[in-house]
Amino acid sequence: MKSDIEIAQEAVLEPVVTVAGRLGMQEDDLELYGKYKAKISEEYMERMKENPDGKLILVTAINPTPAGEGKTTTSIGLAQAFHKLEKDAVLALREPSLGPCFGIKGGAAGGGYAQVVPMEDLNLHFTGDFHAVTSANNLLAALLDNHIQQGNELGIDTRQIVWKRCLDMNDRVLRNVVVGLGAKADGTVREDHFVITVASEIMAILCLASDMRDLKERIGKIIIAYNYEGKPVTAADLGAVGSMAALLKDAMKPNLIQTLEHTAALVHGGPFANIAHGCNSVRATKAALKMADYVITEAGFGADLGAEKFFDIKCRIAGLHPDAVVLVATVRALKYNGSVPKDQLQDENLEALQKGIVNLEKHIENLQKYGVPIIVTLNSFITDTDAEIDYVRTFCEERDCEFALSRVWEMGGEGGIDLAKKVLHTLDTKPSGFRLLYESALSLKEKIQTVSEEIYGAEGVVYTPAAAAQLDRLEKQGFGDLPVCMAKTQYSLSDDAARLGRPEGFKITVREAYVSAGAGFVVVLTGNVMTMPGLPKKPAAYGIDVNDDGVITGLF
Repeated sequence: MKSDIEIAQEAVLEPVVTVAGRLGMQEDDLELYGKYKAKISEEYMERMKENPDGKLILVTAINPTPAGEGKTTTSIGLAQAFHKLEKDAVLALREPSLGPCFGIKGGAAGGGYAQVVPMEDLNLHFTGDFHAVTSANNLLAALLDNHIQQGNELGIDTRQIVWKRCLDMNDRVLRNVVVGLGAKADGTVREDHFVITVASEIMAILCLASDMRDLKERIGKIIIAYNYEGKPVTAADLGAVGSMAALLKDAMKPNLIQTLEHTAALVHGGPFANIAHGCNSVRATKAALKMADYVITEAGFGADLGAEKFFDIKCRIAGLHPDAVVLVATVRALKYNGSVPKDQLQDENLEALQKGIVNLEKHIENLQKYGVPIIVTLNSFITDTDAEIDYVRTFCEERDCEFALSRVWEMGGEGGIDLAKKVLHTLDTKPSGFRLLYESALSLKEKIQTVSEEIYGAEGVVYTPAAAAQLDRLEKQGFGDLPVCMAKTQYSLSDDAARLGRPEGFKITVREAYVSAGAGFVVVLTGNVMTMPGLPKKPAAYGIDVNDDGVITGLF
C-alpha cells in the first residue's frame, strides 16, 4: 500500500473553480490561492443566506489510542460515498495544526484513498489562517506590554495579566517564560506564558464569529488583565480591536478544497478538542448547510471532548441542530482498551474485545443523552475477523444504533457506500430530537459537575483552592451563564490518560479556570492537561523533507 502522501501526490486534482461550479458557484465567488485552493467571497456568503439548510451529520469517535481510529478519514470517505450515490454533499472540516504535524500525531487530511487535497498545502501553511490568528494574538500581547511600558494609563496590575502569547508549534520551553529582561527600554520584567495557536481565544473567536461585526465585538470583550482595583481590562480598553480584526479579515473567509474524488470540502478553523472547543468554524458549517443537501462535519478526538463541545458550545452558540451522529471505532482500538498490547492487536481476541467495548458503550450512552440518532461504524482493518465484527455489530444493534463497516481508507468512497446508506436510512426514519446536556442558568460548578458525571462517568469533582476561587470570581463578574469548555486528556474518559476502557470510581480534578469572554465560554483545566504541548523524543519532523524538485516527502 502506498503512503498517504504518495496517494495524494499521484491524484489528478480538478481546478477548484470546477469543484465550486458543481455547487453553483462562479469564479467571481472565489478568491483563488493558486489552482486548487480558494476562499469563498463575502458576497457569495451573503447571497446564499436565503438557501434552505441541508442535513447536518457529525462524525465523532471513541477515545483515541495508538491503534488508530480514523475519524477524519471516515468523514472524508463518507462524503465521497454520498458523492458516488449521487447525493449532494459537502464536507466541513477543521484545519490541521503544525504542532502535531511535526510532532507525533501527524497531519489531519485523512488517509489512504479518503483524503482532502492538496494534502501538503493543507498540513503546512494552507491559506495562512493560523498565521493570521497567531499574529492577531501576539499583536494584542505586544500592545499590552507596550501600554505598560508607556505609562500604564489603564492601571494594569502586572501580577494579574492573563493574556498569553501563542505559537503554532509544540514548544514546551515556552510554557512559562520571563519577559522584559535587559534595559529599562526593554519593558517591564514579568512572568509570561505561551499556548499553542489552536488553544488561543482568537482561534475560538474566529470559529464562532458569524461575521466581521460579530468578530470585532468578540475581540473587544477579550479580558487581557485586571487592574489594581481587580476590575477586568479588555482588548477594547486597550484600543486593539481594529488592528486585530484587520489581520483576521481574510482568515474569516472559509477555504474550499476537494477530496481525492473531487467532493467539495470547506476546511476552516482548527481549535483542538482536548484544550479548546474542537470544532471547525460556524461560518464554514453554516455555509456548507446552504450549499448542499447533506453536510458531514467532525469534532476533535473522542465524543467525550469533541462531540460534547460541538453540542454544548458550538450548537448552543450558533443555533445548529444536528440530524445524525456517526461514531467511529476500530476492533483494534477496542481490544487496546481491553488491555491488549499494541503488537498483539492483529490477533483475534474476543475476550479483550468484550472487555474493551465498554469504551464504545459509554460513548453511545453519552450521545444518546443529546437525542441525536447514532450510526456506529467500524473502520475496517485486514486483521479484523468475522467473529469480532459480528460481536460489535450485535452490541451496537442491541443499543438501537445502526451499524456499518467502513473500508474508505482502502477503497475511497466505494468503501463507504454501506455506511452512507445507513446514514441516509437513519435520516429518513429517525428524526433528531436534539437537546443540550445542561441549561445556561446552572452555575459554573453545576455545569462542570454535569459534564464530569454524565459524560466522563466521574463520581464527583475536586477543585484546587485556586480553581475554586477563580470560579467564584467568574460567577461574581457575571460569567456564570456561559457554557464550560473542559480541557482534559483525550486518551481517557477520566482526567488520567492511563485509565482506559470505562473507568469507574474516579473524580475529576479541576486545577484552573478562566473566561474566554470573547469566545463566550469558561475554560476549565483538569488533571495535567497542557495548553502548550511538547515534542516527543523522535518528532515526525525528522522524517519530513523536500527534494530538489520541491516535492515534499514524509508527511503523514
